[in-house]
Amino acid sequence: MSLSVLSRKEKERVIQRLLMQAPPGEFVNMFDNLCLLIRDEKLMHQQGECAGHRHCQKYCVPLCLDGNPVLLTHHNVLGDSWYFDCQSKLSFKFDLLQNQLRDIRSHGIIRNETEYLRTVVLCALRLYTSDHYPAGHCNVLRKTLRGREFLLACIEDHSYGAGQCWNGVWVSKWLFQVNPFLTQVSGRIFVQAHFFRCVNLHLEISKDLKESLEVVNQAQLALSFARLVEEQENLFQTAVLDELQELSQETLKRVLRRDLPVTRTLIDWQRIISDLKLVMYPKLGYVIYSRSMLCNWII
Repeated sequence: MSLSVLSRKEKERVIQRLLMQAPPGEFVNMFDNLCLLIRDEKLMHQQGECAGHRHCQKYCVPLCLDGNPVLLTHHNVLGDSWYFDCQSKLSFKFDLLQNQLRDIRSHGIIRNETEYLRTVVLCALRLYTSDHYPAGHCNVLRKTLRGREFLLACIEDHSYGAGQCWNGVWVSKWLFQVNPFLTQVSGRIFVQAHFFRCVNLHLEISKDLKESLEVVNQAQLALSFARLVEEQENLFQTAVLDELQELSQETLKRVLRRDLPVTRTLIDWQRIISDLKLVMYPKLGYVIYSRSMLCNWII
């Protein structure tokens, strides 16, 4: 169906759906490509801004604000495209399409026991992140839900290699209530990768977790939480590597019609074409290949 016959509402839904399918690190490229198809600059920027915020919150896009790393999540949204950061005590707007921070303002934070605990947990999480992630970021936020205070910890690390035709991101989120004696920790680890060299391969893996931690004091809770995150993420990474190994060795072999040779080298198609001695049959008008060369090429 041509885009010209769609109503404005239908176009908005299509644009939103397509933009939200953008892999990490590829949102702006997908937006630019859709602009060429839609040819409605005002509509595209309206929908692009809305989808851009949802994209940032899904993948915890990292920013640098006043020298501090900030992760954009749906937990530090103030509304109307505004975000806040507990560490720098600033609020701001972020334009993903322009990759630009705007309207930076001071944002008050109530200092209480929960805020002190948030700072201690952030220090412990930063130590863990610096040891395990090449260029990772982490942040700890405070949330009040139904009169109860929670801490939300986020970790993000990505590797974007557009020149090498692949992108990937690792995100984990952990939530626990500030309770005496015992607290329940809920976590989610999410990995997404996109490989688009010679083949278009998307990979998404996630796992939800629930664990309990004893609470003695702030320092003990922060260290125990960092150890819990390390243990669960190590187990998740090991399980993912095992699954990928099994997938490559067993599942794909059963699905494919025959085993394919793995040479880890690019195929020189120009050389292959030049080696194939094509003979044009003058009457029937089709191409006859040298059978021996063609068989060798297929094998």
